Amino acid sequence: MLLRDVEYGDVDAYVRMRCDPVMMAELGGPLPREGMEAKVQRDVQRVAADTDWTKMIVPDEAELDVVAGTVTLWHHDAAGERISEIGWMVLPEYQGRGLGKQGVRTLLELAFDDGRWGLIHAFPATTNAPSNSICRTLGFRFLGKQDVPFAGRVLQTNHWAIDPRTDLT
Repeated sequence: MLLRDVEYGDVDAYVRMRCDPVMMAELGGPLPREGMEAKVQRDVQRVAADTDWTKMIVPDEAELDVVAGTVTLWHHDAAGERISEIGWMVLPEYQGRGLGKQGVRTLLELAFDDGRWGLIHAFPATTNAPSNSICRTLGFRFLGKQDVPFAGRVLQTNHWAIDPRTDLT
């Protein structure tokens, strides 16, 4: 497994992840197909500007175009405070292989090396057992339940946080 930066050619992977009812079940349902090119373009630009990290999870280093999912780290304002947040998605045919956990761990290690991200938050849906398990096993601390706005909806989430400098297990 390796992580590579998102590229303009990743639109199909974005559509498969964000527009599919099964993939988006924990995130309030599928997003519309329209706008996925623009979303990829924004993500590529943010990666180029080094403000966000959007990494594609590549299961086999010999096939860089085959994508299993994404793991992303970004800053944003939440309740008047600037926070770092991590999120991930793994396509159904790659779930259960540990690629999500490995991708999250690898990105947290990169954040540790980089030093600018500080405390990193994750907000998986309360019903998303695999994502909550990733948080628990990597050393995130559970901070409680929290309603979080996402794509015009409000999600019931578990709020986790980790400081990669001290908490990563």
